[in-house]
Amino acid sequence: MSDKVDATSSSTDVGSGPRDTGSGAPKAIIKNVDMSDEMQQESVDIASAALEKYNIEKDIAAQIKREFDRRYGPTWHVVVGKNFGSYVTHETKHFIYFYVGSLAILIWKS
Repeated sequence: MSDKVDATSSSTDVGSGPRDTGSGAPKAIIKNVDMSDEMQQESVDIASAALEKYNIEKDIAAQIKREFDRRYGPTWHVVVGKNFGSYVTHETKHFIYFYVGSLAILIWKS
């Protein structure tokens, strides 16, 4: 079963609010989510580690995808950037859209 989610249309925060990334880095702001709380936290942790390691958005996205494919099996998709629109179909309980600072991160499994 899959759900269609227009990540660009979400104007209200979903979930428990800002997530602590564990360092002095900006907190993650969850904008739209369909996944377990544990997987949400792992998403933020994986993204934060990629942000510390890489500066180029494509490299950040590639690292996040590699880690999700390794931990949860294929096939994950990741978009990282400051200005993009999206409309994706995802497996139920396998979608998150959040910001870390001004950088948006969209992760979903199909």
